[in-house]
Amino acid sequence: MRAAILSLIVLAGGLAGPVARAEEAPPACEVPAYLLSSDSRLTHVAAAVKAGKPLNVLVLGTRSSTIPSLDGSAYPAKLQAALKERLGTAPVNLSVEIQGGKTAEDMAASIVKLVETKSPTLVIWQTGTYDAIRGIDPDDFRSAVDEGVSALQNAGVDVILVNLQYSPRTETMTSVPPYLDNMRVVAQQHDVPLFDRFGIMRHWNDTGDFDLFSATHGAELAKRVHGCLGRALSKLVIDAAHLDLAQQN
Repeated sequence: MRAAILSLIVLAGGLAGPVARAEEAPPACEVPAYLLSSDSRLTHVAAAVKAGKPLNVLVLGTRSSTIPSLDGSAYPAKLQAALKERLGTAPVNLSVEIQGGKTAEDMAASIVKLVETKSPTLVIWQTGTYDAIRGIDPDDFRSAVDEGVSALQNAGVDVILVNLQYSPRTETMTSVPPYLDNMRVVAQQHDVPLFDRFGIMRHWNDTGDFDLFSATHGAELAKRVHGCLGRALSKLVIDAAHLDLAQQN
C-alpha cells in the first residue's frame, strides 16, 4: 500500500494538480550557500566551454524530472535556459532520458549505452526515489550508484548526482535518510558534485517559499518550483566548472 501511494505521488510529478491562483507572488527561492557548495570539479565541462565546443548535457531521471504536458517548464529545460543565459554564446545542448519506475541498479545498467548514443559532456543523474519506494536495501542502492558513477567516469564524462525530491506528505511513509546518506558518500568517494534537491526543497518549504504539504499542488506551483531548481542547478554547474564568465560573454 505504501509503495502504491508513493508511486502515484511521484508519477504525478510530485507537484501536479489544479492550477494555482494567478495572484500568488513568485517566491524568492534563494538557496543557502551550504546547499550548493561543492569542492568537486567539472573538468570536462570547463574544457568544453573554454574551447568553444558545445556543452552537451544528459539528464537521466525519473518522472519527477518532468511536469505532465509542460516539459518546457520542467527543471531540465530551465537548466538549459539558465546555462545559455550565463554562458553567452557557448552552445548548450540538453537531452532528457526519463526512466520511470526504475531503480538505480536498472538505470546503471543502461548508462554506458546512453553515453555512447548521446555523447554527453555532463550527465546529471537523478535517482533514489524508486529505490526508497520499493524498499531496496540501502547498501545495494549505494553499490548500484557507485557502479553507475564509475561507468560514467570511465567513459570520460562529468557527473552530477541529484537526490530525491522532498515531500513533507511522504516523510512518514518511507525512510529516505539512508538513500540520501549513501548518495552523499558515493559523491564524495568519486569526487563528483551532489545537487541536494531534497535539502533545497525542504529549505523552501520550511521558509515558506513554497507550500509543499498541500495535497492539491497546482501546475503553476510546479512550474515555479522547477524553474527555481533549474536555476539553482545551473549555478552548481557553473561554480563546479570554475568558469570565468567574464571571458565567456
